[in-house]
Amino acid sequence: MTLILKPAETFRGDYTYRNSDEAILRFPFPFPENIYMYAVNVEPHVRGGPTAAYDAVFDIDEHYVGDMADRAITLAEDPLRCQVLPHMAEAEWDTLELLMESLSSDYPEHFTLTKNGDEWHWVNRPLGIDEHFTFGRRETLPYGPFEYITRQVQGDFSIQDQRDGTLYMDGGMVTSQADWSLNFDIGMNFHEWHGPVPLAHEAGVFDRALQYLLRLQHGKPVRRLNWTLTANPRLDTSPENYPMWGAEKAEISPENVGHRMCLRVEVQTLTRLPRSNAILFGIRGYLIRLEELARVKKWALRMHRVIRDLHPLIIEYKGMPRYRQFIIDYLASFDDGTVLNSGTAPEQDSL
Repeated sequence: MTLILKPAETFRGDYTYRNSDEAILRFPFPFPENIYMYAVNVEPHVRGGPTAAYDAVFDIDEHYVGDMADRAITLAEDPLRCQVLPHMAEAEWDTLELLMESLSSDYPEHFTLTKNGDEWHWVNRPLGIDEHFTFGRRETLPYGPFEYITRQVQGDFSIQDQRDGTLYMDGGMVTSQADWSLNFDIGMNFHEWHGPVPLAHEAGVFDRALQYLLRLQHGKPVRRLNWTLTANPRLDTSPENYPMWGAEKAEISPENVGHRMCLRVEVQTLTRLPRSNAILFGIRGYLIRLEELARVKKWALRMHRVIRDLHPLIIEYKGMPRYRQFIIDYLASFDDGTVLNSGTAPEQDSL
């Protein structure tokens, strides 16, 4: 696949982030039906899907350079956004190998990995990185292997250790999360870090999901979608930095909701790592302004109906009580009552 990268955009301050027509049409829209309720909604993570966002093992898009620059800013301000517990060293190297092999295979014009035994050569052309190192020797890299490679891949990552019949979040690179904290969650087990989610516990969603993941096999990764809403295309919506972005939510109005309110979708991938038996949890986030999303008729209509009919507890959990009506009113102007097909594909080839 040929990937054209934009110059660095900003995800804070003046917010120069914009989606091209191609980026809009490849967006992983999350609602296959007109109603939404929590579900396990796990499927095999194979190449191909409703849009081009599913064509690679780890998706890189036009925003790559700006995304990685924003990660570097966040890490400089708060190094604890990347933490790995000492017993996860083998999983760190597993992660580095998986991500390097995937990127060099899917985007050879931008990334190259050459192996000569344990002597490896990694080239990342968009970021100007050319690194010779010894696989398995931490001192031959400028950062630990997990931090080194996740500084170069879009999306957040955590590594789950499997023991005592559950999963523990024992490492992560988390700079673009939807209001949760790695520093708070690190070391927690599966049910503990999912504790705040309403309705799903009562429905047994997380019990079923855990049992499914404990049986996850190497070579058979899976994926699911999650979503939330964000004021402005900001990647870092962490609890630690709430004073910086929380006030922006209060600035949403009927006049600016189309431009400033963004749908944030996460394509979450879970991959069993071969040496450590840990699970790599990738959280690849995408942002689209409502005015961009509304250019796809099916998505505008479906999102209008989903937000209009959300369960009250989900409305509260997603943090949208104040501006939900603004979104409904804005999208209602696009909803002509057309009956929609199920599924998330845009069903149009151009904008």
